[in-house]
Amino acid sequence: MKATRLSLAIQRASRAAHIPSDARLRAWARVALASPAEVTLRYVAEAEGRRLNREFRGKDYATNVLTFVYGDAPAGSLAGDVVICAPVVAREARAQGKPVLAHHAHLLVHGLLHLQGFDHERDADARRMERHERAILSRLGFGDPYASAPV
Repeated sequence: MKATRLSLAIQRASRAAHIPSDARLRAWARVALASPAEVTLRYVAEAEGRRLNREFRGKDYATNVLTFVYGDAPAGSLAGDVVICAPVVAREARAQGKPVLAHHAHLLVHGLLHLQGFDHERDADARRMERHERAILSRLGFGDPYASAPV
């Protein structure tokens, strides 16, 4: 397997203790990316997550992950920001009965797939993106993020 060139700047604007280590985040990102990339990964608290979602998507709540793609990357490479809202990750993981670490991995993979042009606006596109998420997360040692939690 060929290594993907990655420049990953990690910003922690949230003090949440459950945010994975930089080394783990870099390892996950390398597996998720198929092209060279320059990415800023920013973990935020609820207020910033809500502000960004309102400002850029017109939705007045903090969402789990936002991806901002920059079109000025050199040919064959990617550039952008992935913003993950740490409190939302923890809340969703609890509600879904999933390990918080697995949910962090899923949201990073999800955000990086958006950076690579995947989306889930149409059903067929969502199924394609979910297949990629499952495959990448399996390579990282995580289960299916869309499987129902045991009752």
